Amino acid sequence: MDGKSTPKRHLQRSALSPFRYPGGKSWLWPIILQWLNPKPNILVEPFAGGANTTLAAVSEKIAKKAIIIELDLQVASVWEAVLNGQADWLARKVRSFHMTRRAVKTELKRLPKRPRDSAWLTLLRNRVNHGGILAEGAGLLKQGERGNGIISRWYPETLCNRIRIANSLKSRIQFISGDGLEWLENNGMKARFSAAAFFIDPPYRKAGQRLYSKNELDHRRLFEIASRLPGRVLMTYENTHEIRSLVTEFGFKLKRVKMCSRQNTKKKELLISKDFSWLSSRTS
Repeated sequence: MDGKSTPKRHLQRSALSPFRYPGGKSWLWPIILQWLNPKPNILVEPFAGGANTTLAAVSEKIAKKAIIIELDLQVASVWEAVLNGQADWLARKVRSFHMTRRAVKTELKRLPKRPRDSAWLTLLRNRVNHGGILAEGAGLLKQGERGNGIISRWYPETLCNRIRIANSLKSRIQFISGDGLEWLENNGMKARFSAAAFFIDPPYRKAGQRLYSKNELDHRRLFEIASRLPGRVLMTYENTHEIRSLVTEFGFKLKRVKMCSRQNTKKKELLISKDFSWLSSRTS
């Protein structure tokens, strides 16, 4: 032990994101807490997805402010609605929807007329698709949790509460609809981010093709840019020879950590940082 510890109240962190997001990192929260000590002035999450890490850090005042960036227009529409003026409308849609398989199929055939319509349909699709997958070809839940079928992941009051909580943080979270990799290259080296914390959880090369609509990424370019970022950096990645080689090439350090997948399959992922002096020996 090096004297660092994780407060007991944080060991099990409830999700705050309205998304069921494949590849979510709620299991990583005890490690995130150590990495964000001391508190950064700003937390940057360039591949936002469900953004649960950012929501938790900002809501608990572990990060003063945050920037989240998302390339996928479907996912971006939800964050635009939640953080930029349509949270109440979206919550009302969630609360009033009568969940049946027929109603879902009818609703998902609609073409969105306004950005907030896209947000509603994206959130609905995320909650009723198998694994929360939004990529083309994903199917609706069949058996679902405990055999409850399509309603298995539909918790209207919980979702409305998460939308409300996220909206309450809007003054401290800036959302950008765009390419996180380009944003890092164009902005990450600016002086205002010299004390920033960059949490980089990109779409993985293998799983990303199945899970995400926007899954193409130049991983080598990401490593090169990340190596030049002035603040602290924490990256998460699949444990492959390609990624381990990039870690070595660009002077990063890695730790293998155990995680449990959505299918309750235990596997190891990589934590990547410039150094791990901040990490307690209990979690390494």
